[in-house]
Amino acid sequence: MVRADWSIFEEDYWAIHSILTELMQNANPQSVMLIDRTGQLISSLGVASDFDVLSFSSLCAADFEANTQLAQLIGERDFTTLYHQGADESMYLSRVQGRVILAVVFDRHTTLGLVRLRVKRSVEQLAPIIQRLFQKVEYHHEEFAPDVDEDFAQRAAAEIDNLFRD
Repeated sequence: MVRADWSIFEEDYWAIHSILTELMQNANPQSVMLIDRTGQLISSLGVASDFDVLSFSSLCAADFEANTQLAQLIGERDFTTLYHQGADESMYLSRVQGRVILAVVFDRHTTLGLVRLRVKRSVEQLAPIIQRLFQKVEYHHEEFAPDVDEDFAQRAAAEIDNLFRD
């Protein structure tokens, strides 16, 4: 399990907000979201979505994790960006500091090239802020194993197996 205890300090919030606002103005997307590796929404700007933003955040994080496995299968360590093109809307995802994802949802009113260019600049600006945030809260994104009773773990595993049985 990955720790997901976020604390955003006011100065960092405004720095992040400023960068996301600039991205909205310069790339003309529908919305931008900053999501942590566990799928927790950190910040978002733009048009209210017709979908569940929290589910979207979780799926973006899962998408990156799945693509990390694909990257390793072809000999890459990781993919730093992902692009999904739809008939009407598309999304561009980019890692920030390896732990955070910048998601940009855009339509035909902008181009992939413009989004890529502006996201690259935003990621460069966000990186030191995110790094500083992690240092402030001493959040090093370490894996941890909570102390769980062995009997409880076995019962929980059995219950999960029962849920997915045909």
